[in-house]
Amino acid sequence: MGELIAVLSGKGGTGKTSVCAGLATALAQQGKKVLCIDCDVGLRNLDIALAMDDMAALSFLDVCSGAYRLEQAARHPIYQQLHFLTAPIHCPADQIDPNAFRDMLTAARQHYHYIFLDAPAGIEAGFSLAARFADRILLVTGTDPAAVRDACRATQVLELMGKTNIRLIVNRVTEKMFATMKLTVDDIMDKAGIPLLGIIPEDENVVLAAAFQKPLLKQTKKGAAAACRRISLRLQGLQTPISI
Repeated sequence: MGELIAVLSGKGGTGKTSVCAGLATALAQQGKKVLCIDCDVGLRNLDIALAMDDMAALSFLDVCSGAYRLEQAARHPIYQQLHFLTAPIHCPADQIDPNAFRDMLTAARQHYHYIFLDAPAGIEAGFSLAARFADRILLVTGTDPAAVRDACRATQVLELMGKTNIRLIVNRVTEKMFATMKLTVDDIMDKAGIPLLGIIPEDENVVLAAAFQKPLLKQTKKGAAAACRRISLRLQGLQTPISI
């Protein structure tokens, strides 16, 4: 039975979608069957982070409606274990039938080890749609005060939804910034109020990979790519050190 993982953030600019793509490709590289679903209706960008933007892809609504089968999801050209469903363009998140969405996810559990739901930033309808059926929630934040405050607010909303398996990923971290701000990851954890799953450094290769239409893990083996691999191991219950 596959696991549903929602990747969320309280605000835009945290690099949530890049984190989602990095974790999904790391797991696929390790032989896991992975399905990525872009839930950011209207502003979909997960295909770019996955280096699949030049491929035709079904939307998850195409599958929910029964017009297409889940098995017809786009297959990654490099990571054959990785499949992708994009977000619909013209259907607002609050008009998506949650029961049909749930049924699609239930079917996906039978075929994949991990199903990633990349939600839109903020705490609106798309956030709730992705979080509603998730087994585990990864909350991505930056180090700036606004991002940390919004992560705290997102945590409160998730707890009101009855979600308890929430883990924090602090993205775009630089040691110099931490030193200048006299800030630590522990400070961010204390403010967000949830356990830490991993730290990902600021890395220009994230932007370069997207520009060159390459998955991050093919662009580099260091920096953000190495951090995503470490986090992917922790998702599987393996012990790896948390470091930048």
